[in-house]
Order: sequence, then structure tokens, then C-alpha cells
Amino acid sequence: MTRITRRAALSGLAAASGALTFGASHAQPKSLTLGTASIGGTYFIYGGVVATLLTEKLGINTSTQQTQGPNQNLILVSDKRVELSMTTMGIALQAWNGDGEWTKGRKYREVRALFPMYDTPFHFITTEKTGIASVAQLNKKTVGVGPRAGTPGTYFPLMFKALGLDVTIRNGSGSDMASQLGDGLIDCFAFAAGVPIAAFSEIEAQRPARFFTFTDAEIATLKKAMPELSDSLIPKGTYKAQTADHKTIGVYNFGICHKDFDADLAYQVTKTILDNNAVMVKGHAAAVETIAANWSRNTFLPFHPGAVRYYKEKGFNIPSGLVG
Repeated sequence: MTRITRRAALSGLAAASGALTFGASHAQPKSLTLGTASIGGTYFIYGGVVATLLTEKLGINTSTQQTQGPNQNLILVSDKRVELSMTTMGIALQAWNGDGEWTKGRKYREVRALFPMYDTPFHFITTEKTGIASVAQLNKKTVGVGPRAGTPGTYFPLMFKALGLDVTIRNGSGSDMASQLGDGLIDCFAFAAGVPIAAFSEIEAQRPARFFTFTDAEIATLKKAMPELSDSLIPKGTYKAQTADHKTIGVYNFGICHKDFDADLAYQVTKTILDNNAVMVKGHAAAVETIAANWSRNTFLPFHPGAVRYYKEKGFNIPSGLVG
């Protein structure tokens, strides 16, 4: 797998940028690496904003590493191959229990939550020329779902199976899926990421596109099959060709680290991201949900003690069962 490392901007560091300092007992690391996902998805853009913010505010050179998405991010954090990363909580639940096929029975109990990111709604785009206007019409069609190890790459095959649909799955980066849809190599691009998805916006800017979503009955079937899924909404006008609100399902995203990550640094990372929401939103609209109050969207993954310190300062009491 090709790994692309992107260096965050280094201007305005240290005193000039108001960089935070650490206690005498904590040595500030020279660098941090943040696992993101493929080009064309929200993680790639959002992760770049996080890396730049940490670089400027903490004075620590933070770079991003392109990955296949949440599944691989959990593995990389657990094995201490990156310090920070991001995941959807559905994938994190599979990792925690070791019951996702991709886990091969391993329980990833080394991961800890830091900060809430945003909801990840599952949604669909196709070109007008395909004539597809519903999920049911994907039967016997070819659908691109992003990288195999990403949230959509993991969940959409399970969803199609639960709905009794015979769908040929294609994997690849978000930008690759967009290109394949435009070239007619796939019939639909199904994805899940913070909205708006850059690759979706790119598609409709280049050709007539159509957005569609699950029916109420399909949503009920999927929530019964996969209880970690929750109701979600893609507001009307999120994309130019989307003329109505789309009810769908989604999973929440969280920033994560290893349980052995330095407590003071975990506090500073959490504080930096959640205290600079305006900067985050300027980088990507999905970050409007990156606020401390959304810590409650995590119901099972222990928070790092350093992050818990921040939430307590803000008046949020994290249950003892979620501290570890």
C-alpha cells in the first residue's frame, strides 16, 4: 500500500504562535503523526486541519499519513505506528469486541478516545445517465464503496447483504471512485464521511448527478442488523443536486490515541482541537460538530485520562466506566 505523508505548515511556531508548553516532567515530542484516510474523503481534509492546528498551537511538527481508513487507523494506533488517528465508532466497536471480519479475532483494547469529530452519514451518488434513483435499483449493479478498510468499505457490503441485494463491490480511493463513476466503470458511488464529501462535490461539478437515500423500511432493517448504526440526516442543499433532506443512517467519529500516550499531551491535543472550533470549521464544515458536548456520542470506548481532565474542566462528568 502506498503511504503519502503530508507535512503540516510550520509557520508561526513556538512563542510567535502562542504554542502551549508542557510541565517540567513531560518532554515535548519533536513530532506526531496522524493517520487519516484516502484522498477525496473528509478524513483527508479534516486531518490536515487537525495537523496544522496542532503544529501551530503546540509547536509540535504534526504530519498526516494517508491510510485506508478507520480499520487501518485502529491497527496503526494499537501497534504504536502512529500517535494519533481517527475512527468511526461502528468500526471501533468491531475492534473493541474483535468481531469484525477484518479484526481476525483480535480485540483492540489498547485504543483510547480523545475528542468527538462529526457524524458520518451513509449516502449515494450516481450520474443521471444511469437512471438509478433508489437503493433497491442497485441490485445486479456495480458500486464503488471506497477503500476496503474504510467505514463504507466495511459497512456497505454488509448493508447490501442485509437488504438482500446482489451488488458487485469496487474498492479504491474516494477520488478514484469519482473518476470511475464519471467514466461509467461503476454505476454508483456509495460513501460515508462528514458532509459535504469533496469527491461528491467534484462529481456534480463535472456532470449531471443524482443523490438518493434509503427508504424508512431499509433503515429499519439495517438498524436491526447493525445496532451501532443511528439515524442521521443530510440536509437539503448539502450538494447542489440534492433537492430534499435525505434521511439515512450514520456512525460518529472520534480522534483516538494509544492508552500509553502521554496524559499531558492527550490533554493538550484535546484542548487544542475543541477550543479552536472556528478554525476547524473554516477547514471543513463537518467540524461544526467537533465540540466537547458531543463526548456523549461515545458509549463504550474508554477516554484517555488526559482527555477526561479537559472534559472535567469544561463541566462534563465522564462516567467511570468510560475512563481508562
